[in-house]
Amino acid sequence: MKVGLYFGTFNPIHIGHLAIANHMVEFTELDQVWLVVTPHNPLKDKSTLLDDYKRLELVHLATEDYPKLKPSDIEFKLPQPNYTVNTLVHLEEKFDRHQFSLIMGEDNLKSLAKWKNYEMILEHYPIYVYPRISEAEMPTFKTKAGIHKIDAPVMEISSTFIRKAIKDGKSIRPLLPEKVWRFIDDNNLYRK
Repeated sequence: MKVGLYFGTFNPIHIGHLAIANHMVEFTELDQVWLVVTPHNPLKDKSTLLDDYKRLELVHLATEDYPKLKPSDIEFKLPQPNYTVNTLVHLEEKFDRHQFSLIMGEDNLKSLAKWKNYEMILEHYPIYVYPRISEAEMPTFKTKAGIHKIDAPVMEISSTFIRKAIKDGKSIRPLLPEKVWRFIDDNNLYRK
């Protein structure tokens, strides 16, 4: 089975995440996309981060009507801070019949050279890149693995914007899957 790994804090998951994940599974050779909930991205402010299991619950709610999209808490079980290369090694050991690929935006690909063991990732894992609004050129790498630029919809919805809007009492309901919006609203999340 070919599995695309879509990493994120998903704080919260929104319709942009779902649109990208669904596009990847429907318009590439991937059989499934796993939305890997990251406990904490060292490049992000942890103070704005909702509890890991609440974010995982939101991803479950968002994907339950999409059989090819699967939530994953695989990084919850790994030592922190965790690196993508460690997650990939762990997944290879646990699911030895699966072929894993990475899914990332152009902005993340531009910083890939800063990742731990990025050469090994490029050597062994295809990368599916979705577009972001950006003027900078795509980086080039010497590698055997493929970097596939996918003509996916440009989704410029940000979780940061959503959190701020909720805190400010604005309605952002159309930007969230219905079940996610209900869970956030019912539990007064992101209001403080």
